[in-house]
Amino acid sequence: MLVDHMPSVSIIASGSSPFDLSNKISEPLTGRQKILLLFPISVLEWQEQFGTMDVMQKLEDFLVFGMFPEVLQMPNIQDKIEYLNTLRDSYLFRDVLILENIRNAAKLTRLLQLLAYQIGKHVSLSELAGQLGLSKQTVERYLDLLEKVFIIKRVSGFSRNLRKEITKSNRYYFLDNGIRNALINNFNSLSSRDDVGMLWENFIFAERLKRNTYLRRFANYYFWRTYSGQEVDLVEEEGGRLNG
Repeated sequence: MLVDHMPSVSIIASGSSPFDLSNKISEPLTGRQKILLLFPISVLEWQEQFGTMDVMQKLEDFLVFGMFPEVLQMPNIQDKIEYLNTLRDSYLFRDVLILENIRNAAKLTRLLQLLAYQIGKHVSLSELAGQLGLSKQTVERYLDLLEKVFIIKRVSGFSRNLRKEITKSNRYYFLDNGIRNALINNFNSLSSRDDVGMLWENFIFAERLKRNTYLRRFANYYFWRTYSGQEVDLVEEEGGRLNG
């Protein structure tokens, strides 16, 4: 009603309940709404504010604790850990559990933990289903819901020759490294970790996604891999052009 009767007023509806908002307002506001995705702070934003040198100095913190605004403002490591653990335990699945009537948060946590150890690797739905004691269809539904609430992002295989290239499996990345590390309860420094490669790949993907979104570059994301092992971790398709 406000949009209809007060055209001079701009209304911003923010929140973490995309299912609820979309169900209630999308239809009456068709053509009159603009949806903005607000990710955790991006390196692009941080660099503009504080410079490249500051990004380099804080890179390990970004990789371990992520880019949530609250985390970036906390000088104490213990405070960062407590905040991320609280986010993991209290808020991470709230929208999915309440709005989709899913009762078993433990299964969702375990599913994300399994994904956390497979960053940059092919994920088999059948294997996940077997490990979780769920049906393949249920796992697929959970993954779709977790993507819709911006916890993970699916990347599928790219192919123009199905006989030579692998396209059946997907890869999953987390939109924030801090959430990924909270799920596996590992906030150790990079020097004492064996998953630095995964952290780096996840961080790069998330930052690329943020950058493209904020610069209004609308790309599709894929990975490319042949049966003989040749591989490109990230392929972007934009305007009919491919970049690896």
